[in-house]
Order: sequence, then structure tokens, then C-alpha cells
Amino acid sequence: MDAHYQINLAKTEFREAHNHGDVDRLLSVMDEKGFVDMSEGGPSRWDDAAREGLRESAMNLFAEYSVQLSVIIIKIVILGDVAYDYGWHEFTMKPKSGGETVRKRQRYFEVWRKSAEGKWKITFFINNADVREEVGGQASHWFFREGTETEDGTREMA
Repeated sequence: MDAHYQINLAKTEFREAHNHGDVDRLLSVMDEKGFVDMSEGGPSRWDDAAREGLRESAMNLFAEYSVQLSVIIIKIVILGDVAYDYGWHEFTMKPKSGGETVRKRQRYFEVWRKSAEGKWKITFFINNADVREEVGGQASHWFFREGTETEDGTREMA
């Protein structure tokens, strides 16, 4: 199976873990033998501390919100048994206790490693908040789920 396809499949697991609030499913995408997490808003963590920190932050997120994640991959680069990819993660988060929906868009960069079993796992993760670009007084469209549906069912972007 092609490495690009396998990484896309793993990113699908990453997305679905968020969309179903499944912490163990999320952790299954991370390398068990050496994971580094440099997520925005938290300390840099390595190995078991990174996995436990991710478990705790995901549990808190999923306890407070119903999450819908859209993953936009810009590029995947394969370098033998190592790869990297980068893009955006767009979160639509509905508070379980009621209230306004929160939308958050993050830039990300990931390093992947192919395990001895042939599975691609994230070994290094870093992200930060994306900022909407404004040119000539016009704000760019940058959130995938923005826009309205037209009468024929197509999506018209804002």
C-alpha cells in the first residue's frame, strides 16, 4: 500500500477520534516508542509524558465539547521510513453544557515514522493558531465550514 495513502488513512483515524470523542483512538495514531508533543498552549513533552499530556487534554476537550474536526492536508513528503506533513486543523466545538459554538483553526506540522509492523505513526506534533488574513479591508475565507448551502445543495463559500 502506498505511503501517502497510509498516512491519509491515519489522518482519517485522527479526525474520527476527535469527531467521536475517542481518546484511545486518538492515541493509537501516535508513536508508542517516541512521541513529542509541542501543542500550542502547553509545555513541550516527550515520550510517556507526551502521551499522558495528550490523553489528559483530549479527555478535557471531549468532556466539555462535541468536536467536529476538518483536516486540510497541504502536503505529505515521504523520506523512506520517515515522512512529514503539514496543513490545517479546523475545529467546530459545541459546548455540551449549551452555549455558543467555538471555531478554532490551527496550523500543524507532523513527523511520521513507519513502525516495524508497517504502520505510520505520528512521532512529532506541533501546532499554533492560524490567523485570518486581511487584505484591503477584506478578510479572507479560511474556515472550511464557513459558507452557505445553495438551493441545489452545493456549498457557496463566504
